Formats: sequence, structure tokens, C-alpha cells
Amino acid sequence: MSVLEYGLYCFVSLFVIVEPITIAPVLLAMTPHDSAESRIHMVRIACLTAAGVLLVFALTGNVLLSLLGITLYAFQAAGGALLFLIALQMLQAKSETPERITPGETAAGRVKDDIAISPLAIPLLAGPGAISTSILLYQQAGNWHHKTALCTAIILVAFVSYWILRFASQSAKWLSPLVLRLVTRLMGLLLAALAVQFIFNGVRAAELFSSK
Repeated sequence: MSVLEYGLYCFVSLFVIVEPITIAPVLLAMTPHDSAESRIHMVRIACLTAAGVLLVFALTGNVLLSLLGITLYAFQAAGGALLFLIALQMLQAKSETPERITPGETAAGRVKDDIAISPLAIPLLAGPGAISTSILLYQQAGNWHHKTALCTAIILVAFVSYWILRFASQSAKWLSPLVLRLVTRLMGLLLAALAVQFIFNGVRAAELFSSK
């Protein structure tokens, strides 16, 4: 496989796993009261963080997990548990009134990065699937040219994801509060299902590993 073919293979594989298009409505659902500038700020931090995490795990994943005594299926189950807690908050959250938000809180919200790191960067963008895929692709790389192509593909996926989520952040102003609340509940339900699937996959992988 040529370097170009391998790089394209890595990009497509990671883009399909990351799925930034499906993450866009989750971002809007988790930030119903944030401005477009605040969302873009969080998206920028999230994509940079996700790229860094995937690069680190691609280059040192097996060694790092071994040193920490962590398996991929344990990481997958932990990511599922985190997503499930967030999904419950999305399903139970009540909309806030403007009177309950002070100007200081609004200004602080414009630069917050709490959901940028978790759960937007980890585990939504750089989740167990993307991390394990990065590790496997690095193991398949035949030489340093292929490894360079993999690193480039990771950066490109983060770059494309940024622009997709940036566009979604700016388009939210055309949605009514009722639609955003509906999206919040719907995405909370889907996120809960995804979290449970993550946990099931981790438990199943652990059972298969222990039976060997």
C-alpha cells in the first residue's frame, strides 16, 4: 500500500469512527444558553485536545496503557459511564431563565472549557473507538512514511471536525428555544444508548479476554 493510499485509509477510518456530523447536535444540546463565540471556543479546544490524545495514543498507546495497567476495554467502559452521567443530566435538565444568570456568569460561560475537554474531546471526539483505531493503524504502519501519514490523517480529521462543529455552532442561532430543548432531550436519550453500548462492548471484550 502506498503512502497516499495508507493516509487516505487512515483518514476515512478515523473520520467514520469520530463522526463529527453526529456530534454536532449533541454539542448544541449541551450548550443551549451559550453564544456562538463560546461554542466555537469550546470546539477549538476540544478538537486540539482530541488530536493530541489520538496522536499520543497512536504513538505510545500500547506502552502507555501497559504501564498504567489499563486495558482498552476498561477505558471503553469508563468512557461509557462518563457519557451516561452526562446523558442523565441532559434528560433531566430544566431550562434556566435569564433572571437566574448574572452578567458575570454569562461572561465566564463564554470562556469555559469544561465540556470542551469532557465530554466533547473525550470521549465524544477521541473516544475508545477512535483511540483503539489509532493504535491499530499505527501497528499496521510498515515504515515511518506510513506513520507520518497516520499522524497527518489524525490532524486532518481534527481539522475537518473543527469546521463541521464550528458551522453547527453558528447555525444554532436559527433554531428556536423549543427546538433546542427537543434536541437536548433527544440527544440525551441517544447519548445514553451510546453510553450503554460502550459499557456493553467493554464488558464483552473483557469476558472474551478472560476466557482465553
